[in-house]
Amino acid sequence: MSDKPTSYASSDDPLQRVRAMIQFTPQAKALGMEVTRIEPARVWGLVPYREELIGDPETGVIAGGVITTFLDTLCGTAAVAAMEHPTTVATIDLRIDYMRPATPQKSVLAEAHCYKLGKSVAFVRAVAYDETPDNPIAHVAAAFMVNSNNGRKVGANLRTKKS
Repeated sequence: MSDKPTSYASSDDPLQRVRAMIQFTPQAKALGMEVTRIEPARVWGLVPYREELIGDPETGVIAGGVITTFLDTLCGTAAVAAMEHPTTVATIDLRIDYMRPATPQKSVLAEAHCYKLGKSVAFVRAVAYDETPDNPIAHVAAAFMVNSNNGRKVGANLRTKKS
């Protein structure tokens, strides 16, 4: 995979589309986030355990913010995976329930499912775990604005530097 992102709307391969979407998200890249499987409206992924992601050095547990970022990004990719004609999404609402700490030395896994795709809003649920979804670390319910860029190209809202 190239380091240079390409438009995620341009690929016919859903997995390639989702992986390109993650390339556009610097925070997801910094976490080492990977998409491991994709089906229509459903995406699985992982964040590998790394020392720089630890929130509490005494316990070795991955920081909660890492899990929140991971789930937010994975939910957005599930929304895109639900679309016949992919477009951008932006998080409107994200509610996360932490149920237990992640197990030290283990990657965090997750599954996200877009269960309702409307004209302007996508609704997604996800669960994070480290061994089995039956013992979750966290659960998310999220809503995403569909076509959040309103037809503009990526980066169109960035200010230009004044000389």
